[in-house]
Amino acid sequence: MTIREDAKTIIQAAITSALPDTAVRKALDSLEVKEGKLVLVAIGKAAWQMAKAAEDYLGDRISEGICITKYQHVLGEIPHIQCFEAGHPVLDENSIKATKEAEKLVSNLKEEDTVLFLVSGGGSALFENPLIPLEELQDITQQLLDCGASITEINTLRKRLSSVKGGKFAKTCEPAHVFSIILSDIIGDPLDMIASGPAYPDSSSAKDALDIVHKYHLKLSDTALHLLSEETPKECPNVETHITGSVKQLCAAAMSKGKELGYEPIFLTSSLDCLAKEAGNFLAAIARDYSNSDHSMAFILGGETVVHRKGNGKGGRCQEIALSAAQGIQGLKDVCLFALGSDGTDGPTDAAGGIVDGNTYSILKEKGISILDYLTRNDSYHALKQCDGLIITGPTGTNVNDVIVLLIKR
Repeated sequence: MTIREDAKTIIQAAITSALPDTAVRKALDSLEVKEGKLVLVAIGKAAWQMAKAAEDYLGDRISEGICITKYQHVLGEIPHIQCFEAGHPVLDENSIKATKEAEKLVSNLKEEDTVLFLVSGGGSALFENPLIPLEELQDITQQLLDCGASITEINTLRKRLSSVKGGKFAKTCEPAHVFSIILSDIIGDPLDMIASGPAYPDSSSAKDALDIVHKYHLKLSDTALHLLSEETPKECPNVETHITGSVKQLCAAAMSKGKELGYEPIFLTSSLDCLAKEAGNFLAAIARDYSNSDHSMAFILGGETVVHRKGNGKGGRCQEIALSAAQGIQGLKDVCLFALGSDGTDGPTDAAGGIVDGNTYSILKEKGISILDYLTRNDSYHALKQCDGLIITGPTGTNVNDVIVLLIKR
C-alpha cells in the first residue's frame, strides 16, 4: 500500500477503537436500577451513539429519555428516546429548547428513580439553558474562541452563566440517583470540565472565572460579571460517575495498526496542548531528522491544540496542524502526516482533519497558493481542499480528542 493508504487504514482503526458502544455496555453492567423509573439523558456529539448502545442493552427498562446532539448526528429513531439536534460550537435556540425538555424530564423525580446521564464532548454548547440572553452568551463564547482560550477556561465561564452546568443539573435531578457515563474529550479527564460538568462538583472558583475575563480582556455585561462572581455546587452526593473512554484509546489503536502495517510505533504524548501551528512545525522537524531512517516509523500524539484566530478564513485545529507541517516536510519522500478530530468535525467545517505529504507544498505552489498566506488567514480548509488534503469521515459517533500521526515509510 502507499503511505496515504496506510494513513487511511490507521485512521479507520483509531476511530473504530473509540466508538462508545462496548464501553457504555461495560459501564452499564454495574448499574443497579431501583424500584422507580429509569430515565435517560444523553448529551454531546456522541450522544446518539451512546443512547443507542444504552437502549440496545436496557430496552424497555428505560421509561423515557432525551438525546441532544449536533446537527446531522442523529442517525435514526431510538425507542423510548426523543432526539434533538442543536448548535455546536456556538449554541442556538434549539440547544435551549432541548435542555429545557431535559430539565423538565428530571425535575419531579423521586428518591427511588434513576437518571442515566450519558455525557460526551460538545455537551457544553448542546446542553444549555443560559442565565443571560442567548445573544450575549453566543458573543462571549465567540470572544473566547477567537482569542484561543483553552476548553477548560471556556467551561469555567460557561458553568456560571448556565442553569445546568457546574453540577447544577445534578441538583435538578435530586433526590433521584444519577448514574453518569462519560466519554472524555479533555486532556487528563477532568470530570468537572467535560461538557462543563453538569453532574459533577465544580473545582473552579469565582476568582478563576474573573481572572479569565481579565486575561483575555473580555467585554461582559454587569449581569454576566455578577453571575461569574457566584460560586457553583461543590458537592453532588446523588451522582455515581464512570469514565468509558479517552484519547489514550485513539493513540493505542493508531500504534497497534501502525505496527501491524510494518511501522515502528513511537508514542510521544496523549496530552498535546499547544498552538496548532507549533505542533505542525514540531512534527515537521521530527520528520526532517528521521527522513533518512532505514526503517518505517510512526510517531503518534493525542490531545487538543488551539488556534489563535486572526483571519477570517475557514478551518480547524487539525487542518492547521497539517498545513503547518506541509511546508516543513516539502520534498521528503514517503513522509505523511495526518491530524484527525475523532468526532469527524474539525472546527466549523465538514472535514475531520487534514492529511499532507512531501508533495503537498509543491502541488499548492503550482496552483499559486502560499501556505504562509493561508495560515495567516486561518484558511487551512481551502488550501487543503486544493491538494486532496481534507479528511472527510462524517459524524463518527464518538468524541475523544484528536490524534496526530507522522508516518515515515521505508
